[in-house]
Amino acid sequence: MLPAQPKQAAIVIAGFVAALYLIELIDVITGGALDAGGITPRELSGLTGILWAPALHFGWEHLAANTIPVLVLGFLTMAGGIGQFVAVTATIWVVGGVGVWLVAPEGTIHAGASILIFGWLTFLLLRGFLTRRFLQIALAVVLFFLYGSALWGILPGQPGISWQGHLFGAVGGVLAAWLVAKSGRQPRATPELPGSLGM
Repeated sequence: MLPAQPKQAAIVIAGFVAALYLIELIDVITGGALDAGGITPRELSGLTGILWAPALHFGWEHLAANTIPVLVLGFLTMAGGIGQFVAVTATIWVVGGVGVWLVAPEGTIHAGASILIFGWLTFLLLRGFLTRRFLQIALAVVLFFLYGSALWGILPGQPGISWQGHLFGAVGGVLAAWLVAKSGRQPRATPELPGSLGM
């Protein structure tokens, strides 16, 4: 349910958040020049935004709103180890970014760690049910009570909020949970005796 090495996990996610604040500081110093590096839908130049968008924010208020969820959900996502965390995060990062690029309105720029937040949240909500592990299910129930209302953010509504980023980040989390559960169900090869032939 919790990372096996909580101190290491805390350092990793705290370092990630510190990097987000450093990036925003650079953005402020340069007069918002980095914001243009977000995802611009259906423009070839906007494809590079898929790589950068979750690390960029439109101001300190935007970043501050994402900070606690990133710390909490990112930390909990490391329960499967750093390697699994990187794979899950990469899946969410790419699926979320590509989805925004394909679906969001033209002439807009999308950025923010909420792609990761919604992805990590759906991953954590589904992981326990797919792997049938009681403690992970219990964690999912707690997280649903704490953050479940945020899932309304996947629907169109609030102006200036990229619901597409929320939606496809969540889709990436669902895919990541399925892949993790599937990999956990892979049968292990039976050790063979010397001279035997496998079939």
